[in-house]
Amino acid sequence: MTAITGVGAYAPRFRITAEAFEEAWGQFHAAGITEKAVPAADEDALTMGYEAATRALEAAAVDPSSVDWLAFASSRPPAAEEDLTARLGAMLALDEATTRQLFTGSTRAGTRALWAGMDAIGADATVGLVVAADAPKGDPDDGVDHAAGAGAAAFVLEGGASETHRSSGDGPTEIVDRAEYATPYPGTRFRNTGEDETQGLGVTQYDRSAFTETIGGAVDGLETDPEPDAVAIQAPDGKLPYRAAGAAGVGTDEIQAAATVHELGDLGAASVPVSLATALEDGAESVLAVAHGSGAGADAFVVESSGEVPAETTLEGDDTLSYAEYLRRRGVVTTGPPSGGGAYVSVPSWRRSIPQRYRLEAGRCPDCGALSFPPEGACTDCGSLVEYEPVELPGTGTVEAVTTISQGGAPPEFAEQQARSGDYAAAIVALEDEDGTESVSVSAMATDAAPEAFAVGERIETTIRRIYTQEGVTRYGFKVRPAG
Repeated sequence: MTAITGVGAYAPRFRITAEAFEEAWGQFHAAGITEKAVPAADEDALTMGYEAATRALEAAAVDPSSVDWLAFASSRPPAAEEDLTARLGAMLALDEATTRQLFTGSTRAGTRALWAGMDAIGADATVGLVVAADAPKGDPDDGVDHAAGAGAAAFVLEGGASETHRSSGDGPTEIVDRAEYATPYPGTRFRNTGEDETQGLGVTQYDRSAFTETIGGAVDGLETDPEPDAVAIQAPDGKLPYRAAGAAGVGTDEIQAAATVHELGDLGAASVPVSLATALEDGAESVLAVAHGSGAGADAFVVESSGEVPAETTLEGDDTLSYAEYLRRRGVVTTGPPSGGGAYVSVPSWRRSIPQRYRLEAGRCPDCGALSFPPEGACTDCGSLVEYEPVELPGTGTVEAVTTISQGGAPPEFAEQQARSGDYAAAIVALEDEDGTESVSVSAMATDAAPEAFAVGERIETTIRRIYTQEGVTRYGFKVRPAG
């Protein structure tokens, strides 16, 4: 058996309603969706995956260094050809020898990663981390884009408990059965090489047949006869999951119990993982999770819980966008960065600073004990040229100074993001050490809130987001946000 010992989920704070689409287009092509999550200008599948993964690790009380198997899944990874598990592992402070696998190319990628994680735990891995994150995108006047949301989920996997421990009532949540089914249905949902937008042929009966046949086939392949409290099922819109209820042998109430599509939209490869995460957090004792990927294939899992699974989710939205703001944040109506000027940092130089940008690695002077960030050059307190002792800061602190960057005020490398996000805060913050007794002043961009939320003296925490892109390579690093 494979146990789920920690669950994390995340969705961006921005939302756009179905009414906003109807006002812009005269109709809304995503049935059953009232609103959906929209990624911020500095968010993508990788940063959302990081958000979900940190929550899962914290919920499970697992030290990142103990994770020896990592998977990242997305139908739309931010780089078409790059193993992003290397970046994600570094962001999470996993061991460099941790086995990593990348899953993409389908909305089924999230459950494919979960399947592989089970195999890894069944072989020689001791702690696995499965991360699924996605933000689908289609043509602006297409049902794919009208439904497209954004979100991520992560699961910590470990070996299952003994039968004695499970029967005591305080055992873990376990994946007790799984099955898959595939048959060719080309053209149901696809994105060709070099294209940015997902599309489909739009043949309703054909699409529905592919969805229901593969989901029904996967459920029929299970050795157990599930009687779930909740059903986490692939949700390209808010109606299709319910049309598959008969094929899956479940009721619509059970599907409703785990549904996230109505408020978050189509989450692509994260659709089933996020629904599974919410069902487990809500206390479901038995969950049937079924993912569908065009092509077409499906995975089915039976998850049973004999105790409360530790979970930490952040799925609520608090900032509703107009349709024009939605287009701007997605980069549809903004121009590229201005040519010339700006600070150039080569990729090799950026790589050398990754411990500071990802894990807030400061340095302690061995002569006077003062903290320095970044840990380079002479000690700012005693002036000694020393080999600093590495110290990882926990990522909490206080705003010391702040200003607002408005249109025309951003350096060229940040201009495109500013055009998409609008005004943002730039701050000097005092980042504290583990004990909270010392701090070091650091400059940082702010995120996740309007500039006025960052006043001197306010508490902040760090997260990882996109910083900017040069030479086609996106730089990621820490930003600050109001402490949660």
